Amino acid sequence: MARRIDVTGADGVRLAAWEFGDPAKAGPDPGEAAAPDAPGVLLLHGLMGRASHWASTARRLSARHRAVALDQRGHGRSEKPPEGAFTRDAYVDDVEAALEQLGLGPAVLIGHAMGALTAWQLAAKRPELVRGLVISDMRASALGGASQREWAEWFTSWPVPFATLADVRKWFGEDDPWVERPNPARGEFYAEVMAESPDGWRPVFDPGQMLRSRETWVHDAHWEELAQVRCPALVVRGLDGELGRAEAQEMVRVLPRGRYAEVADAGHLIHYDQPEAWLAAIEPFLDCLDGE
Repeated sequence: MARRIDVTGADGVRLAAWEFGDPAKAGPDPGEAAAPDAPGVLLLHGLMGRASHWASTARRLSARHRAVALDQRGHGRSEKPPEGAFTRDAYVDDVEAALEQLGLGPAVLIGHAMGALTAWQLAAKRPELVRGLVISDMRASALGGASQREWAEWFTSWPVPFATLADVRKWFGEDDPWVERPNPARGEFYAEVMAESPDGWRPVFDPGQMLRSRETWVHDAHWEELAQVRCPALVVRGLDGELGRAEAQEMVRVLPRGRYAEVADAGHLIHYDQPEAWLAAIEPFLDCLDGE
């Protein structure tokens, strides 16, 4: 089960948060929700993602944690203001507000890609709100302007509207030029961010807003903020992901309390490509935090 909770982000933007788990019981038997005062976990999706991408992870963690996933601004069921701010500060301030309004802090932040960057920027800014970090396949180095141009061209290549969800799964899992080999998990990931419209299936986000969001980080490196994170942090990479081993290990070195894990046979979407291996990588880290 997932319960929606509306929170107010920076500049009054309405955000949808989703608390996972069955109604609170004595726990922690599998499938039962943890007690209301259980340690908080906030899960942050990546660019174009949504809270529901974390459903299986959040349900697993909900036996011992209060597990909440956030639809960040411009994503999922959260507000998508046409003239809204899609800056790094706005995303970080939204998560700060969500933690405070949900009463989750100090929480463990689990972030994928852009969500991981938001997580470590908030941990650097408000260390009292964050007791642990899981950084999933996000680089600290600058990607550069060429990357932004490639993404703009990629968005224009999408054959929208898609006639059916099966077409969505096939294009993103097989036909997309960015796919090196068939990847059904990638197809499922993108099917989750489509909604039916009168003429077919379209993304629930505005590609222009996604490019605006991305513009605020691709030109900058984020090593300095990484070095300011004081809580324990786990850097997780898929062996076939976007975060290379050398950079991941340098991130661990720069983090004052950094740790490292990698998942075989996984690309950028680690929690979709190898869900059980992903959980096996992060659960021991969470166990250690809970024991502190």
